[in-house]
Amino acid sequence: MSGGGPLGLREDALAACVNCGLCLPHCPTYRISGDESRSPRGRIALMRAAEAGVTALDAEWFEAIDTCVQCLGCETACPSGVPYGELIVATREATVIDHPPSRHLRAGLWLLDRPRLLRAGSRLLALIQRFGLVPRTGLLPRRLPLWAPRSRRTGTGDVVLFTGCVMDAWQPEVHAAVEAVLKEAGTTVERSGDRAGCCGALHEHAGLGEEARRRAERVIAALPGERPVLVDSAGCGAALKRYGDLLGTPAAAAFAARVFDVHEWLAPQMGRLSAAHGTAEPVIVHDPCHLRHAQRCHGAVRDVLQPYMEVVELDDQGLCCGAGGAYALSEAVLADEVRQRKVAAIGRAAGRSGATVVVSANPGCTMHLAAAGLEVHHPMEVLAEVLREDFTEAGTGESVADAG
Repeated sequence: MSGGGPLGLREDALAACVNCGLCLPHCPTYRISGDESRSPRGRIALMRAAEAGVTALDAEWFEAIDTCVQCLGCETACPSGVPYGELIVATREATVIDHPPSRHLRAGLWLLDRPRLLRAGSRLLALIQRFGLVPRTGLLPRRLPLWAPRSRRTGTGDVVLFTGCVMDAWQPEVHAAVEAVLKEAGTTVERSGDRAGCCGALHEHAGLGEEARRRAERVIAALPGERPVLVDSAGCGAALKRYGDLLGTPAAAAFAARVFDVHEWLAPQMGRLSAAHGTAEPVIVHDPCHLRHAQRCHGAVRDVLQPYMEVVELDDQGLCCGAGGAYALSEAVLADEVRQRKVAAIGRAAGRSGATVVVSANPGCTMHLAAAGLEVHHPMEVLAEVLREDFTEAGTGESVADAG
């Protein structure tokens, strides 16, 4: 039941937090600041105070809410099942009129709905980048493609690959790698294309709930039927799986049930891939928060990689890298401080294993970490490369060991 306060939050959701503090070590902003108002339970206390009308929604209150990266690490750690993600999203939506996103963020979100303009702008930016005139940040790939072919729907395929917006323009090589792996597994692929477009995840995170719902309705209408919808972006996958809650309709719930992270779907199909002819170089696995904490299927990444290579784990219990969708734009200083901790964990893993490559199943994470000088790839890119090399070497009658 929703309360009668200005935020309209569910009373039972707010009451579920018992202030135990088990979330604190898993909150990146609390780990950096040590400030209770930058922790999940501190933010919930501010929400309760706002609902009770005993605190002003002033600049300090909004700063506490805005600095949440929405990683949901607290939800995984919480023994009481506090739906923190629901609370923070609802809070932002309830206050978005009085506290709207920045103009830069609104402009970026506007562009996501215009795929042709996004591709054209990306090509121009790629040219400028080649001349060294674009500073390296976690907001862009290290090397934007000069040409990203439009993802066209074919009307056929065993599965639908959700291509999204930014990833389709900036990281088309990931979609190509997914198709190559699935083809090797005997699965045909249809891309969702421009008709489906953006999933609305960043709009919902920014408090623009109505815009997120409009995008959800468009995606569902564009992808009818019963075929699985596979997603190679953890953030998009988490958003699509939430459409049932976001729209509250049977059609949305049915659509959400068809959505799978590509690793989640592929893991039970691994027997259909060719056996490894050798062992590839080890890789360090970084779990995107929306795969580990929202979808909770991060183990599938290990399942698809381990038959072919050593998987090196981090020792930071899945702490956020600081990318957080548009967080690196809106909270650049905090995002950098959070990333420094992740980079340190990756450095320790590299020292233990000798691994030099990091894999992460989310475009924002890969860009954010690559901007710190790391070599980062999508897991499916690495797997596609291994399968391609194995196929070539097997075709020449030469094993990986012989080739070495």
